[in-house]
Amino acid sequence: MPSRLLYLVRHGEQDRPEEEADTGLSERGRRQATLLGERLLGAGLTAVHHGPARRAAETAALVAASLPGVPVRADERAGDHMPHDTDPAGLPESYAEFLAGFTERERRDGPRVTAEAVARFATAPTEGDVRELVVTHNFLVAWLVLNALDAPERRWIGLNQQNCGLTVIRYGSGGPPALIAFNDVAHLPPELRATGLPDDHRI
Repeated sequence: MPSRLLYLVRHGEQDRPEEEADTGLSERGRRQATLLGERLLGAGLTAVHHGPARRAAETAALVAASLPGVPVRADERAGDHMPHDTDPAGLPESYAEFLAGFTERERRDGPRVTAEAVARFATAPTEGDVRELVVTHNFLVAWLVLNALDAPERRWIGLNQQNCGLTVIRYGSGGPPALIAFNDVAHLPPELRATGLPDDHRI
């Protein structure tokens, strides 16, 4: 029975993340991406997709350097989008403030593009096994995880990914999606882990 193994990765650590501009990867981010590529060697990946942001494109290129012959493709659907226009009622104040920061356009376009990403990447193949890596951002990984688990839509908020942490979801026609790995950073040494997480999420 054919299946899709969807490998999801948040880009490597961004250089100067406090700036709004997409500044690409830091030195640590480049090392994270290189080690991730070494881990994925032999995984049988058929393609690497990445969002349009520089930090995602650089991560994908460094990963792909360990995967000779695997095509790398930019895809707007793997970008950094607000996945759901969530009603802040009943949410903690910090979450409500976070949601208030999105523009009307982001509230409109983000869920549409995210739905297109789900339709493209989060389905069982009709024939033949598929093994794809999507280098994306925190929000899309969180959304695809909760989508696979049939969790409440508002749970995308606060589901945080480590930079270059590996999440794997299996899609097949024989049952619901299976979350195989989540935020796995076994390929990173301790000093390269937990970047991208809030301070109180680090263990």
